[in-house]
Amino acid sequence: MDHHLQWDIFCKVIDNFGDIGVCWRLAADLAGRGHRVRLWADDASALAWMAPGGHPGVRVLPWGEPLDMSAAQLAQQPSDVLIEAFGCEVAPEFIAACADAACARAQTPVWINLEYLSAEPYVERCHALPSPVQRGPAAGWTKWFFYPGFTDSTGGLLREPGLAARQAGFDRSAWLAAQGIDWAGNEAGERLVSLFCYEPEALPSLLRQFAQYGLGGQPVRLLVAAGRAAGAVQAALKAENSPLPTAHAGGMLSISYLPLLSQHDFDRLLWACELNFVRGEDSLVRALWAGKPLVWHIYPQADGAHLDKLDAFLDVLEAPASLRDFHRAWNGAQAGAGPLGAALADLAQWQAWALAARARLAAQDDLCARLLGFTAKKR
Repeated sequence: MDHHLQWDIFCKVIDNFGDIGVCWRLAADLAGRGHRVRLWADDASALAWMAPGGHPGVRVLPWGEPLDMSAAQLAQQPSDVLIEAFGCEVAPEFIAACADAACARAQTPVWINLEYLSAEPYVERCHALPSPVQRGPAAGWTKWFFYPGFTDSTGGLLREPGLAARQAGFDRSAWLAAQGIDWAGNEAGERLVSLFCYEPEALPSLLRQFAQYGLGGQPVRLLVAAGRAAGAVQAALKAENSPLPTAHAGGMLSISYLPLLSQHDFDRLLWACELNFVRGEDSLVRALWAGKPLVWHIYPQADGAHLDKLDAFLDVLEAPASLRDFHRAWNGAQAGAGPLGAALADLAQWQAWALAARARLAAQDDLCARLLGFTAKKR
């Protein structure tokens, strides 16, 4: 397998930081395995808090129009692999420069269209299919579709080496204290639940459920992510006209609002909790690796297509019936608060499922390893 390849990843930030989050994890994982990465982003501002220390071997470059080709230093470091993330198209002036460099070195870069994560059946059918380039300076080259997924016949999931070892060495109490979270601890029976969501209609029902019954009859400390999740919780509490729970509410529900967390600290948040509410693509994958019960708020689409995607995910990972019911209620597929309270009683079953799902996924090659194997074959 080739070592020390030059990778160019192109990322357009649409919303919610998911695009740049996935691209950064991939770039850092590749660099951690000895490769050089140029990450081109039209808005890299989120990396200031997401990855404040950067990563050796990764250069973040602005994707302006036109692209500043001098920053790339293509003459000294020609591109070996091009990745356009989530359907964005590589800047045409970069392709033209790559074509010139390819003529000079008699080697074309491997060009990959990295798609969105899905468990739907089309992913296995479309993964690794070629798309011939018909026109422009790269006419005659081939672009390859690469689909992340949950089975051996897909591109796999991002999982950097050493992740399990980092989690095994995690000190929950120390991390919570470092975040300024005054956690009563297991002795007081306070259950930790993380909340990272959009604006689910079922959120007021969940807050009522926790405020009345806690989780399994024990008090809940809800750790709410900054941004849309915090806004949704505050709006729900205001609409309920209830006293705002605080970190020291003394009832069944206490709420702590978190600052923006780096990717490493977001991982630690998931490890710290006994139930994780996540959204989008990056946090779903990290919650699976955490091996804790999880509830996924899938990005809502007007035509309801997201519910098919949700069902496919629950199918491929063999989710128990109560977890399916909760997901459907949380994602607006069925009305009412009934399934929320009833399903939460099955947390032990959800925990067993989470560990089994993680073990099956961890037995497969990760996305970065599959990308490296794929590019080695195509070069």
